[in-house]
Parts: sequence; C-alpha cells; structure tokens
Amino acid sequence: MKIVVHGNRVIAALIKDSTTRDIIFDTFFELFTPDFILTEIRKYEDEIIKKARITKDEFEILLTIIFENITIIDKTEYENIIADLQKDINDKKDLPYLALALSSKAYGIWSHDPDFLEQKKVKILTNIDMLRLSGKIEKD
Repeated sequence: MKIVVHGNRVIAALIKDSTTRDIIFDTFFELFTPDFILTEIRKYEDEIIKKARITKDEFEILLTIIFENITIIDKTEYENIIADLQKDINDKKDLPYLALALSSKAYGIWSHDPDFLEQKKVKILTNIDMLRLSGKIEKD
C-alpha cells in the first residue's frame, strides 16, 4: 500500500524505538516522501541526537536504515500541482507532501500534523490507522 510519510514520523522514528519505527519497517507499506526531507532532518539533527541519547555515528546508521524503507521522490515528480493546492492547506511546508500524495495516487499521508486536517483531498493517517491497515490491530 502506497503511503506518503511526513517528516514528523521519520523524526519520531529516529528519536525512539517505537510503534512509528515498527511501521516504517513493515513491508505491507510502500513508503514515499518528498526530497527535501533530508534537509529538514539535518536541520534538527543535534536535537534528535540529544533526545534519542545516541551518538552521531548511531544517528547516521539509523538514518540510513530508515531510508532503506522510504523512497525519496524528486520535486520534479510533484511540483507541477503545488500551485493548485495553495488554498487547501495553511502550512506551506506541507504542500509537497500533499502534492506528492496526489501525484503518486497514494492511499494517504501518514502524519501527526493537525494542519493536514484542514484539507479534504487526501486521507491523513495516524499510527493507529497504519496499524489497522496493516492488520496489526483490529478495525473498530
């Protein structure tokens, strides 16, 4: 199942060995993210290392392993529809995720960012939703 992963899920997986990290490694999902994500992660690298209580080397290894399970998509694949989505969401940093989800015909965006709830074009999925989709927990 094709899902776009928001940066907040990747950062959560870097900080803690948790459900989020388990979902990233679940082969049920085909995970994608916009190409600027590594720039975003590098911006918060020191904070992530501190919160995770890991070394720089451990951070680099974990980052590499996580991105073995997430495909980074170049901006050229989705940038042509970003302008059309300007009025759908207030946080302009989230436009690439929305554009990527629509252009790739993804099932949804996996994020815990409430700004995505403003739009109605793409399903927004939480960890619980992802676990239900994968069959790890029962549906309501």
